[in-house]
Amino acid sequence: MKVKFYAVSGALTALLLILSCGNKAGRDYQAENTVPAIKHPSVTGDLENQFLEAGLVDIAGVVPGIQVDLKYSTTDNFMHTDMYGSLEKAYLHPEVAAKLAKAAGALSDSHPDLHFLVYDGARPLSIQQFMWDHVDLPPDQRRQFLSPPDQLSLHNYGAAVDITLATADGLAIDMGTPYDDPGVLSYPIRESEFLANGSLSAEQVANRQLLRSVMREAGFTGIDSEWWHFNSCDRQFAAAHYTLLR
Repeated sequence: MKVKFYAVSGALTALLLILSCGNKAGRDYQAENTVPAIKHPSVTGDLENQFLEAGLVDIAGVVPGIQVDLKYSTTDNFMHTDMYGSLEKAYLHPEVAAKLAKAAGALSDSHPDLHFLVYDGARPLSIQQFMWDHVDLPPDQRRQFLSPPDQLSLHNYGAAVDITLATADGLAIDMGTPYDDPGVLSYPIRESEFLANGSLSAEQVANRQLLRSVMREAGFTGIDSEWWHFNSCDRQFAAAHYTLLR
């Protein structure tokens, strides 16, 4: 697992290992829904060049204290497949990275012991298509979990980020499910129900609410089915102002 920790005060970076939070439901899903470890055919050393040519920025140079664990650049993901190759940095559109820096400032003000941990940023459409074609989920659940490639994802413009909160040593705090768990426990829209029946604890819901609060303060919006996913704008704005990553 490739993990980087960043501080912005000139130069950066020490490499550490991170333990990701998890629960039985998430582990069972991954164990039972494994595709062969096929490297996406379009992933070569020029993926990072594509991002730079599109005007995206490495968030480590913009967001103080950011931590990065690109899950799709490892096999530790719902596809069990390395889809990003050698990429280790998370990229976003400059306007989106600036919003994330604002959110990081709000987090630092209210909870100086916590930091952002980014799991994914910019994602080419070709990789979105690969995910859509290979994920082993029923059609209705797949649409809750992935944007259909013909509708595009804001990740495809560098305008969305998958993110959680972590301690200073990189340990992700408990959100009730792992990142990319497609089960209903990941749905923010159902948190009240799961809190009431004990499926989620008060601490887990509070952690999610804190993440949403600082992200919304900076201008991001969440979605109903993934506690980790935040959009910087809508698809219409992205299509008009940002470059689609192929």
